[in-house]
Amino acid sequence: MEVKQPDLTKAVDLQAHHSGTGALRTRIPIYQDFLPPCNNACPAGENIQAWLSHVQAGEYFEAWQKLIEENPMPAIHGRVCYHPCESSCNRNAVDSTVSIHAVERFLGDKAIEEGWKPTFEKKPGGRRVMIVGAGPSGLSAAYHLARMGHGVEIFEAGPIAGGMMHFGIPAYRLPRNIIAEEVQRIEDMGVKIHLNYKVSDLLAEKAAGSFDAIFVAIGAHIGKKTDIPARDAGQIFDAVSFLREVDQGNAPKLGRRVAIYGGGNTAMDAARIAKRLGVDDAMIIYRRDREHMPAHEFEADEALAEGVKIHWLRTIKSIDQSNFTVEVMRVENGRPVPTGEFETIEADSLILALGQDTDTDFLRPISGMEFLNDGTVVVGPNMMTGHAGIFAGGDMVPSERTVTVAVGHGKKAARFIDAYLHDSTYFKPEKQPVVGPDRLHIWFQTYAPQQNQPHLSPTEAAKGFDEVVDGLSDSAARFEAQRCFSCGNCFECDGCFGACPEDAVIKLGPGKRYRFNYDLCTGCAVCYEQCPCHAIQMQPVGG
Repeated sequence: MEVKQPDLTKAVDLQAHHSGTGALRTRIPIYQDFLPPCNNACPAGENIQAWLSHVQAGEYFEAWQKLIEENPMPAIHGRVCYHPCESSCNRNAVDSTVSIHAVERFLGDKAIEEGWKPTFEKKPGGRRVMIVGAGPSGLSAAYHLARMGHGVEIFEAGPIAGGMMHFGIPAYRLPRNIIAEEVQRIEDMGVKIHLNYKVSDLLAEKAAGSFDAIFVAIGAHIGKKTDIPARDAGQIFDAVSFLREVDQGNAPKLGRRVAIYGGGNTAMDAARIAKRLGVDDAMIIYRRDREHMPAHEFEADEALAEGVKIHWLRTIKSIDQSNFTVEVMRVENGRPVPTGEFETIEADSLILALGQDTDTDFLRPISGMEFLNDGTVVVGPNMMTGHAGIFAGGDMVPSERTVTVAVGHGKKAARFIDAYLHDSTYFKPEKQPVVGPDRLHIWFQTYAPQQNQPHLSPTEAAKGFDEVVDGLSDSAARFEAQRCFSCGNCFECDGCFGACPEDAVIKLGPGKRYRFNYDLCTGCAVCYEQCPCHAIQMQPVGG
């Protein structure tokens, strides 16, 4: 999302300024806002640079309000988002990325501690919207629709709101009280959540509740199976059911040694949970090598540090009681290829972490609905299914399956639903060009070490379900925010003002930035070269 700041290019008539001091002047500077790479990479569409600027000034409440314009659950996201914003951060080219997720968590936790509430004006003329599923996508859609003035009711088949945030993410990564607090804030806005209510006939429920539109976000809660020849095998679980049972206090008995089949983040979590439940050995079996695993690098690092063993390049061929026959694989062009070599691994139980499917059968009788082979529902660019008025998002549509992507879907769907209810069309604003590190002119001292979040030691972490990662302190969060380069957007550093040899740069006052006096400007481009964040462009005269 583009940072909303004044457009100073309209303050002057660029066509009229051919005179100035330099007779041969061919270019003149203009102030222009660009898109920071962090904003561009955020699946939830957060205006990261804008709320970081508030944190820099110690304006935490204002920062949180700006953040939740796009994302209603910052305390959750600061813990579980895989922060692609940081992978895109231009500071990576200098020292290390701004720890955006840590500052987001700081704001989310502070809001819970202080009891902050969203401030917004509800629009009149709201309609009634039904949401199926109280996971991250459904909660996000409900929040944004409520801000727009609509009446929203969520129908959740499970006993608690949160979806896979509850049943797919362990408590040591996401404490349950954090989910409860951020869900309660959404309920306090007037959103009604019906728990233990499984919708089987969508159109009948729509008619009975006099709803004007529906958003379906049921997630993907069914663990994928695989055919493994097994004789007198021990217990076999799917990872989703295993995590759910543990979360509900019904941890199964795994024996001394447990094998986890898969290489994603869920496999890493299942293995780490098994260690916490007291098994001697938790072994991940995965058919590719580490370079090609779907799990994030830090997930594997943390699992290994806690004593989890990983058997790379192995696939299970058969099970005979506690003996697992695995075939050694090799990777060719990123794909696993059998070698014909076999080994035996002993395990008392097996957890299948091979991905999740979505149960969309209840939607198949509805006219216009289209499905892919994996059961996911086809939606258009406006998040609407083939049946008018029924929208869908989150893990049940073809997309990357993360909490942040799901929250982004909910926000996007809310905007299209709002437009649909008002017989209009929502058009996403066009993005400004993204500013890469090669366009910055960093002339000041830049080295500032990233503020690390305190961690429990692996030995202590593996003893229980206490949160492994702690938050930043007030001073550390503010320091971290001040590491932001404000890429592409003027932050009034006075670089242009101090560098101009002709005094052609005019300060307009705090928060108002600058303008150019083109009668004095020679087009020398010193201001452009001194602007650290690339908020100045050199434009051809008359262009």
